[in-house]
Amino acid sequence: MTIQTPYYLMDLAALRRNMEIVARLRDASGAKALLALKCFATWSVFDQMRDYMDGTTSSSLYELRLGREKFGKETHAYSVAWADHEIDEAIGYSDKIIFNSLTQLDRFADRTGDVGRGLRLNPRFSTSGFDLADPARPFSRLGEWDMARLEAAEGRISGVMIHYNCENRDFDLFSGQLDRIEADFGGFLKRLDWVSLGGGIHFTGEGYPLDQLADRLKAFSDRLGVQVYLEPGEASITGTATLEVSVLDIIDNGKKIAVVDSSIEAHMLDLLIYRETAKLPQTGGHPYQIAGKTCLAGDIFGEAQFQKPLEIGDRISIADAAGYTMVKKNWFNGVAMPSIAIRDEDGTIRLVRDFTYDDYRDSLS
Repeated sequence: MTIQTPYYLMDLAALRRNMEIVARLRDASGAKALLALKCFATWSVFDQMRDYMDGTTSSSLYELRLGREKFGKETHAYSVAWADHEIDEAIGYSDKIIFNSLTQLDRFADRTGDVGRGLRLNPRFSTSGFDLADPARPFSRLGEWDMARLEAAEGRISGVMIHYNCENRDFDLFSGQLDRIEADFGGFLKRLDWVSLGGGIHFTGEGYPLDQLADRLKAFSDRLGVQVYLEPGEASITGTATLEVSVLDIIDNGKKIAVVDSSIEAHMLDLLIYRETAKLPQTGGHPYQIAGKTCLAGDIFGEAQFQKPLEIGDRISIADAAGYTMVKKNWFNGVAMPSIAIRDEDGTIRLVRDFTYDDYRDSLS
């Protein structure tokens, strides 16, 4: 099937590989795994994920509703701040609702009924090397850390969420920081039923010591007497999608630049925010800068190498286009939104969603 570029292409064989690793970790550790919708919410592949995961975790009312309606199973509801007009609806979709602060817990606890209540705990350290994404940055608004405030929640919460990892590929670092959490907060955690350790653990990456992670999680769970939750977002879908683009023009102004029918600002925004380059082909002796078609001067995917000179109309695949990518796509410059296609395990490619002028028009008023 020929699909007009640009489009995101989900590969179900690659997705199954990640899901089987998630399942192995769940079985060996006893931890439950919730898909973090803030990272990936392409619900057309939820059928291929549901049997391997325990549910979803969300960061807003809309994510929460999507998780309940399209994924099902267990739903955890978190928000940095719930609004009064949305809290009742959020509770209606939730199995557990996690408050970011003691103030929010005080305000809304009486309205939660039988829904499990949690609080975000900020251990005041993280693995993030980028200030924008560091939940332990100075004056962070993300969670409670003062023991007096945490103890003021006792009896009104059944668990806590501790999100402090970010693309953490280092098991020893993870284990050492978990030691710190046990040392600093273990007495309090033992009085709870569950602890979510959030996402950001890159355990589906090549060479990750999965058995060691499973043993460490099980030991943590047994020692504290809690059910452990993980919230794998990127770990669930890393390496499962590409952004397929076509060359529209080639400019040679001392550097060969291939302009494609896509945009890093509109279609891979997370890379631009964190000043990273896209994963482009790097084999061959023909270098090109791959640039987007918007008017933003810095709309540049990065540098690439090809086996032969590019020509107008050539197709380029940009790797790892699922996590924090599809959820952030936007209509900057009115550039056509990438369609969404799926490659089934038999190699068949099918279009599951395209976006039209009407979608662009209706996104505004």
